[in-house]
Amino acid sequence: MPAKAFVLIETTVGKTKSVVTAISKLESVKSVDGVTGPYDIIAIIEAKTLEDIGETVINNIHPIDGISRTVTCLAI
Repeated sequence: MPAKAFVLIETTVGKTKSVVTAISKLESVKSVDGVTGPYDIIAIIEAKTLEDIGETVINNIHPIDGISRTVTCLAI
């Protein structure tokens, strides 16, 4: 069974749409949606291991222009 995480993302003003587009192109991302509330985007990531999820968040999501903060919630 693959590891799964919900990544809650805050974006800078006017960048939500471009961040959604960039995240949706990542291989391990199963779903990405713009939302209302304290976060702007919620992405669902699946990978073989929790370590792979961490690498995806650190190496592929954090560098995206327009992301100001993320919170990663691992599914148990």
